[in-house]
Amino acid sequence: MPVETGVSMADRPETPTAAGGEDWSLKATGSEAGYLTPPTARQIRSLSGHEDAFQVDSFNRALQRNTTAGKLTALFKTKMLSRSSLGAASPSATPTAGKSPAASSGGGQGAAVTADELLQWSSEPIPTSLLRLAPEHAARAVKMFAGILRYCGDAPGSDSINQAQAIETAQKLLHQGLKRPELRDELYMQLVKQTRGNPSSHSRAKAWGMFNLVAASMPPSKDFTGLISEYIHSAVQDMDDAEEAKQAAVATWQALKRSTKCGPRRTLPSVEEIVAHLQSHRLTTIVFFLDETFEEVAYDITTSVAEAVEQLAGLIRLQNYQTFTLYEAVRPVNPKLNPEPMPDEHLLLDEHRYVADIVAELRHPRVVREGCQSRLLFKKRMFRETDEAISEPQFINLSYVQAQHDYLAGNYPVVREDAAQMAALQIHAEHGPGLDQDPDCFMAGIERFVTRQVLMTRPRDEWRTDVGARYKALAQHTKEDARTQFMRILRTLPYGNATFFAVRRIEDPIGLLPPRLILGINKRGVHFFRPVPKEYLHSAELRDIMQFGSSSQAVFFKMRVAGVLHIFQFETRQGEDICMALQTHINDIMMKRYSKVKQAAASDAGKAGTDGVQPAALPPSGMGGNSAYNAKMEEHLKEQQQQVEEAQQALATAQQAESQVRLENESLIGELKDLRDMLSSEAANRATLQDQLDETERQLAELRNELDMTKSALTAATAMANEHCGKVEVEHARLAELEGLIDAKHKELEEVQARLTAATRAAESAAAERDLLERKVQRLEKGKETEVKELREQYEAATADLRAQLKARNEKINELMESAAHNAADLEEMRHELETARRDATELDELREMKSDIERKEKQQASIIENQARRLDELDRLYREEVVARKRAHNALQDAKGKIRVYCRVRPMLDFEAAKNQTPAVQIPNELTVAHLWRDEKKPREYDFDAVFGPNQTQEDVFEDTRHLVRSALDGYNVCVFAYGQTGSGKTFTIYGNESTPGLTPRGLTELFRLIDKDAGKASYSVSLQMLELYQDTLMDLLLPEPVRKGTMRPPIVPEQPPKLEIKKDPKGLVTVTGASTVPATSAQQLLGVIEQGLARRHVSSTAMNRESSRSHLIISCIIEGVNMQSQAVTRGKLSFVDLAGSERVKKSGSTGENLKEAQAINKSLSALGDVISALATEQPHIPYRNHKLTMLMSDCLGGNAKTLMFVNVSPTDANLDESQNSLVYATRVRTIKNNALRDEANKEVIR
Repeated sequence: MPVETGVSMADRPETPTAAGGEDWSLKATGSEAGYLTPPTARQIRSLSGHEDAFQVDSFNRALQRNTTAGKLTALFKTKMLSRSSLGAASPSATPTAGKSPAASSGGGQGAAVTADELLQWSSEPIPTSLLRLAPEHAARAVKMFAGILRYCGDAPGSDSINQAQAIETAQKLLHQGLKRPELRDELYMQLVKQTRGNPSSHSRAKAWGMFNLVAASMPPSKDFTGLISEYIHSAVQDMDDAEEAKQAAVATWQALKRSTKCGPRRTLPSVEEIVAHLQSHRLTTIVFFLDETFEEVAYDITTSVAEAVEQLAGLIRLQNYQTFTLYEAVRPVNPKLNPEPMPDEHLLLDEHRYVADIVAELRHPRVVREGCQSRLLFKKRMFRETDEAISEPQFINLSYVQAQHDYLAGNYPVVREDAAQMAALQIHAEHGPGLDQDPDCFMAGIERFVTRQVLMTRPRDEWRTDVGARYKALAQHTKEDARTQFMRILRTLPYGNATFFAVRRIEDPIGLLPPRLILGINKRGVHFFRPVPKEYLHSAELRDIMQFGSSSQAVFFKMRVAGVLHIFQFETRQGEDICMALQTHINDIMMKRYSKVKQAAASDAGKAGTDGVQPAALPPSGMGGNSAYNAKMEEHLKEQQQQVEEAQQALATAQQAESQVRLENESLIGELKDLRDMLSSEAANRATLQDQLDETERQLAELRNELDMTKSALTAATAMANEHCGKVEVEHARLAELEGLIDAKHKELEEVQARLTAATRAAESAAAERDLLERKVQRLEKGKETEVKELREQYEAATADLRAQLKARNEKINELMESAAHNAADLEEMRHELETARRDATELDELREMKSDIERKEKQQASIIENQARRLDELDRLYREEVVARKRAHNALQDAKGKIRVYCRVRPMLDFEAAKNQTPAVQIPNELTVAHLWRDEKKPREYDFDAVFGPNQTQEDVFEDTRHLVRSALDGYNVCVFAYGQTGSGKTFTIYGNESTPGLTPRGLTELFRLIDKDAGKASYSVSLQMLELYQDTLMDLLLPEPVRKGTMRPPIVPEQPPKLEIKKDPKGLVTVTGASTVPATSAQQLLGVIEQGLARRHVSSTAMNRESSRSHLIISCIIEGVNMQSQAVTRGKLSFVDLAGSERVKKSGSTGENLKEAQAINKSLSALGDVISALATEQPHIPYRNHKLTMLMSDCLGGNAKTLMFVNVSPTDANLDESQNSLVYATRVRTIKNNALRDEANKEVIR
């Protein structure tokens, strides 16, 4: 009779089958859920050790309360219905209506639930948690089980859910398990419950799918790992291959093994990951290399970093990938948060981390808010000494790319000679021979492959000559040879092939380290660097490091400095990686030393085995006396030695003969004894063989019985719990062993029978042979005894005689040796005394001469050094005075001209103006004056400026009078050059020019780098560029990278909005724009290329007055930072070129639509600039800088601390005379403004 599984244990129906004693609580079977049959589920053996973790009593009490409450509720409802229908119902219907639900449900109470019964499938919700949990967690556990029922479709009265609802339910379950470790084991136990004894194949497959997802996302606790793994393994073994849930169970087993090793997920699996996991397909992500190439790597929920590295090595065909791993490359991209250009930070990823976690963190919006972009990077963890023995091409190529990347990042400070050689090698490795035929490309290669800090130390022409000569010498080498030589040069550096870590100083006992520094670790030790600029400070060899350790936030070294132990502490999150790198190099060195010692010991042992015994050394022949005496002594000693050797040889022969006789005698005695033992053993074997035969037959019968018992035990064992799965295999092995043993016993029985027959025959022949041998032994014993006695007597006599002769000769030899030694010692002592006296006399004479010579030379040297010191002091004083005088004269000249200088430039007439019959209206009386007639005035109006350039003067003439400002910017001043005038008056041409006639900006930047090259031996400079556009009152960054401007990026980088630009002033009054992109450069060509890219983004359109009218204000700022190599003074100057948009009259320009809005914005900004100029010219107390962004940007140029030069550009025609007159008046006001130019200079140590 089928019974619904929704009935609780207390309300089980009392059916005849149930009363028969069968357990209905174990497993349901059949195709329909809710029907119970006798138990067939495998028992979980290890459950007995975890029964205390289950709250069986609480579960039973909660179940009882729920059952009682359910009955009372049903009874109450029945009685209420009966009362309401009492008047209308017939008397015969009353008993039926008042029937108790308990009676209809069976009435009696069932037995209490056990821990094993808790882990059986059920379609009813659980009243409380399965494990012992806190009350709030128990309530969550009940909800979790309801979610599992809903996911599997087992919830009573619920409809099937769609895929979106199923994934949402799965995410909620995973969220509970990942967020609350207390619920993780509870979730596992609930899944065991729903997969164990589940009667529905569809529900069972869904439950195993959820089990797979949970096992892939988090492991159980250590207490339950054994129980769950045993259950899953046994469940997989019991399933049929055709069963739908078999594949999910196998995947669960694999996922559990991987998650147990790697731990739980750090992030909640996304919908995309869950769908991919359930559908058994993999997601992909991009992993970059240091040369900006990339590969696509497939991953799922359980893929770890170690597996991704192995997969990536297979994709690029890299066999020796053990030293490679994945890093998180963090690149600062928000100029507001990171105003200075910062190098990428590479964070080592734990090999047990999940790739899905890393990808989720990279895509998180937090990364964008912090102003950084992150991506996965594949590179070497560290360079090891064993890498030199690897010849795999891919390994060598990746090692070269990483070494080159570290070098170009400035991690390896080198001298100029090494930098030139390494640049030549890199150019050859990149392009091969022949690149020097193209000077521009060759110079670009030099700027690319020489670090910025070293490149600025000498002129470009010297670099081109030096690197070119070295590059030509490499013409016969291949690219691989160039890469090998490059890596060899790096390895020879003390800090070559190091792994670098950025740290903060916590404790520095010697007080020599800066607050921020970089640690480089290689096989030679720990190296300390100053980060900016990269400067080598100090090294500590590995043998000087006594102890090291780390925490999550710091690392410490206990090392010897100048013979004294000190403890250094540094703040870093990479302390574990630093210690691992140190320990790895120490282990490599120890293994290398151990291998050398082992090889040396092996070679010494081999040499000792092949060499013979060396003869005793004779005394030297030159010890004393004359030659005849020595020759006679040597001859006598040789005779004595020869006699001793003959006596030893005779003694050895006698001993060998005696030992041979003794061995023969012992062998005969042993042979006789063996024969006697053989005869006795053969006799005993006859009796034992029959016993063995009987015993073998008895054992055979026992083995057959045991085989039958084993088969039955094996059959019974297959029905047991998963814990006995291993024992089944043992029983199978035992069964096979027993069958083999039975076969062996059969063969042994046959062999015993054959041996019994052979032994009988052998015993008869052995008896006869024994008699013969006994007689032979007796004869041999008698003969040997006699022979041994004679030989012993002869041996004793010869030994005594030889010992007596040897003793006498040794005594004589000792007497002669002692006498010869005394004579030789006396003679040698006399000779030594004589020779010593002669040497002392000669040395005394030499010392006297040397003393006088040294005294004379010291006087001469002291005089020379004193003269040179005075000369050097004089030259140094003169040089310093000359430098100070030059700067004072230059600054005085600038002050005499006026801090804000105004130049006027009149452009030539254009063809279309002449075609309209326009005439020139502006005259230039002299080089400092501009004049024009004005309306009815008889006398022309004149305007005086610092310089006036007519239509016939070239761009070179204009720049020649501006060149000196570049030197001021290099000396640390804020220099600004801006052009003002109406639209179409030639401002952009003056500021930038064109390709054939470059303007102030290209010429100024070229002059800047010419001066830098000229001062290369005196100072080191770094140059960077900002380029801004003020368009319709909106400040824009023209150098912002294109992906950031468009808001799109390659995966896995999150799209980012352009940073907000804010205009601020630093404490010294210099205007800065936070958030603006800063591009470093090492040559004028590089700067001009960047400017060309920015100009391509500037807003330009055509009007009736200008075919290419600038519709915005352009500000190009070049920041120059210099360090004087002698005084270590640091200067910071700025050279700005401002191209203001031209004022225009809408009636003349014909602007409409968007051009009209642009014209209005331009006129508004120029009006605000005019207000500032008027306020400055009249010396008003308040200057309205903040009325407009343009005046805020130019606040340090007008009335600030800058050296400012203004170009007023005017049109020569009478049609534009009104605009020209306004511009000239405007410029005259500016000429009255005076700035307070200040030099930005500080000491290098103060800045640090």
